Amino acid sequence: MSNQVRVRFAPSPTGALHIGGVRTALYNYLLAKKLGGKMLLRIEDTDQTRFVEGAEDYIIEALSWIGITIDEGVGVGGPHAPYRQSERKAMYMDYAMQLINSGKAYYAFDSSEELDAMRQAFESQGSAFQYNAATRGRLKNSLTISEEETQAKIAAGEPFVIRLKVPAKEEVRFKDIIRDWVHVHSSTMDDKVLMKSDGMPTYHLANVVDDHLMEISHVIRGEEWLPSAPLHVLLYRAFGWEDTMPQFAHLPLLLKPEGNGKLSKRDADSGGFPIFPLAWKNPDGSIAKGFREEGYLNDAMVNFLAFLGWNPGTEQELFSMDELVEAFTLERINKAGAKFDINKAKWFNQQYLKLRSDETLATTYLPDFELDKALKIVHLFKERVTFPQEITKEADALFVAPTTYDEAVVTSKWNDDAKKGITAFKDALPTLDNFVADEIKHVLNDELQKLGIKMGKVMQALRVATTGVGAGPDLMLSMEIIGKEAVITRLEKALAVL
Repeated sequence: MSNQVRVRFAPSPTGALHIGGVRTALYNYLLAKKLGGKMLLRIEDTDQTRFVEGAEDYIIEALSWIGITIDEGVGVGGPHAPYRQSERKAMYMDYAMQLINSGKAYYAFDSSEELDAMRQAFESQGSAFQYNAATRGRLKNSLTISEEETQAKIAAGEPFVIRLKVPAKEEVRFKDIIRDWVHVHSSTMDDKVLMKSDGMPTYHLANVVDDHLMEISHVIRGEEWLPSAPLHVLLYRAFGWEDTMPQFAHLPLLLKPEGNGKLSKRDADSGGFPIFPLAWKNPDGSIAKGFREEGYLNDAMVNFLAFLGWNPGTEQELFSMDELVEAFTLERINKAGAKFDINKAKWFNQQYLKLRSDETLATTYLPDFELDKALKIVHLFKERVTFPQEITKEADALFVAPTTYDEAVVTSKWNDDAKKGITAFKDALPTLDNFVADEIKHVLNDELQKLGIKMGKVMQALRVATTGVGAGPDLMLSMEIIGKEAVITRLEKALAVL
């Protein structure tokens, strides 16, 4: 086994990728880049009943959008191909047979009805049934029947599974990078199925075999896999691979916004926020929201996800991907679950939107405008919006003359001074050749000074007359963008109507 850091993201193609999965991929990627290693993508599709068409492409696109580059694996290739477990099916039986031949695993022929009956018998006595060292001697398997009968059953095509023979009295211990030492006694574990009756491996066998063959150095995965880790340690021992076993790091759960329990799609739906990186079409035709389509920028999402369970140990909050790589360590990941605060995600989006150049935003979101005007619109709204598409919406609203006026402002601010000042300003505008914000403001100042009216007495009424609302971005720049003729028309209408 090489000394190079090799990590893998190994999702199942069962639908849209949960945002927690994206965080797992990100942490794997950051560690690989930090330590000069490789990031692998493996598709774990051993459960063909849950396979969803299009899910694999979705996973690849989501990782690409977030900025994660795959060094080896599905879509890229590499020395350990194939990287889809369904395409590696033949090899898993060979490894299962290796365990059978060494006495570390056995054939089990129990039907589901027989196992249900055993389960009910245990429950009737107030205890839970486990297929383990205490019960395997009473069940139908190659440990209780002869070698001849076992082979006869296999030859006759009788369905069977292969189970790991978990030692009866053995302590399983391993060091988790995040959680320190984990201890489990084998008497609490059951003899997990390694090969199913359809000839496909279970997650446990395929996962361990593939991680070994692909020389994975660190297994970074969600906390929900922590209960399976002792079983995986036993499998490494059974194969004689314990010396090259990867280091484990089990990430904290993503919690509901209020912190009580694991984040679910239902929480996202009720909270009105996405839980998937990209939009996903459900089987019923409905569309599940995606962060990308909702207007979240990929670098904002990277920063938001990185902070869900990790902290840099400094006051810095905004990181480029390169800066995250430099700062990242597994040791600074918390054990405790991380609250999924969508308002923090919005805050990150606002910060990264401000960091985008005006020209990038103008050409991306306002392609139908002349560049000069688009740049002015971006400058006007960039500091006031959370999502880039809001700039488009605000721009569209800017060019629609108001049909209603903010009643509260009209009641409190539309008085004789306001009418006099706005009328004088309107009448002076036709003589203004260079209709730009500074010149517009200069004209307004001059006219109000002549009348002896202070700017503060007129500004909010002027805004309502121009836009229909009592608050908004820089009014002079707004007027410049709207244009001289349109502004005069709007002021004439407001003076007539109000």
